[in-house]
Amino acid sequence: MITHILKLVVNDNISPRLGLTRDPDRIGKMMFSSCSEDRMEDRKPEVLMPLEENPRVKSLKNKERLYKDKEGKPVSKAKLYQLRDGIFEAVIDRFYKDPTLAAWGEENRDWGGAFAVYRGLTEALPYHRRFNSPISEGAIVGTAIGYGMCGGRVIAEIMYCDFPGRSGDEVFNQLPKWQAMSGNIIRMPVVIRVSVGSKYGAQHLQDWSSITAHIPGLKVVFPATPYDAKGLMNTALQGTDPVIFFESQRIYDIGEMFHEAGVPEGYYEIPFGEPDIKRAGNDITILTIGATLYPAMKAAEILQQRYGMSAEVIDARTLVPFNYEPVTQSVKKTGRILLTSDASSRGSFLKEMAQSITEMAFDYLDAPPFVVGSRNRIIPAHEMEQYFFPQPDWILDAIHEKIVPLKGHKSKIDFSAAKSIELNKEGV
Repeated sequence: MITHILKLVVNDNISPRLGLTRDPDRIGKMMFSSCSEDRMEDRKPEVLMPLEENPRVKSLKNKERLYKDKEGKPVSKAKLYQLRDGIFEAVIDRFYKDPTLAAWGEENRDWGGAFAVYRGLTEALPYHRRFNSPISEGAIVGTAIGYGMCGGRVIAEIMYCDFPGRSGDEVFNQLPKWQAMSGNIIRMPVVIRVSVGSKYGAQHLQDWSSITAHIPGLKVVFPATPYDAKGLMNTALQGTDPVIFFESQRIYDIGEMFHEAGVPEGYYEIPFGEPDIKRAGNDITILTIGATLYPAMKAAEILQQRYGMSAEVIDARTLVPFNYEPVTQSVKKTGRILLTSDASSRGSFLKEMAQSITEMAFDYLDAPPFVVGSRNRIIPAHEMEQYFFPQPDWILDAIHEKIVPLKGHKSKIDFSAAKSIELNKEGV
């Protein structure tokens, strides 16, 4: 048998060599399968009730899918279609399309799942399609990888973003590599949901999007609006590649503020890699990842009202892949850019983005790009989180000190080079 396999391996007709001299990007082309599949097997999905009879599905038909009503007044939380609803609609739609889809994680089936995203799924699905796992992140992701390799589709949940470390080999070494190592014979339709926290202290709050974006072979997604959450989750569940799907607990209950038609009831996809301009402007570009979209929008309003500066706010939406063209086009117009996310600033993926933007649009920059991230410290208790996560006034202070002076502005945060040197000497 070994001799037979060896003959197959060395036969160029059966096992052609990569030929990286001829095609240096060949391995890169095998990183993702990039297929689009409604279902992984052609059979009827096992469900417990018709989709239209699901209580939450019915209740969402009465929700306001824009954050303001027809009179322009803010909709109450009780009547508002929220970001968690967008994820739910995408997930339940796929459960009724793909018979292989299964979901698991800690407390995944009880109480509507973590943060009520899955409320309404328990009564719709038999236990073998959605179930509680042991408290073992390695087992959660490891079984997801095995199920994906065997042809199934899975949404596995790691409840808090701090815990991929408990499944380090599975997330960083197994999940991203099997497609390329198999020569793209194996597909990996696995979505890992993780949440960036609030209220739960130092070990349950971190934004690890930068760590996952560093690993080749993972697609990394971080929506910040209900419209984007639904569209990007639809794309993730239509694809055949491993996706790390970040969610922010701070904005699960937020309504749609940017898509003028609200969140469509029907199915739609948002292509991975396409950033979205959430606010048009001419004087400075602000690129955001995740929940920092909202402090950036507040900062943009203050810039306009107080300093007469027009800020263009761009929501990255995905980290990997990422199309830099809309961002560089914005920078060519504004000449300035600030980048912000909830990830700690040291080693942040925003630094990678800032470097790339500098290389691509250097001749158009009037000042170096500047990154505003969270502090390089452990995260404090809930009542002190505003001293850790980026705030609107941090963005204003950074613009004033590092990019362009704002007339009459008095900074509270020291973004000087001297302060940066001091903090880095201390390791914080």
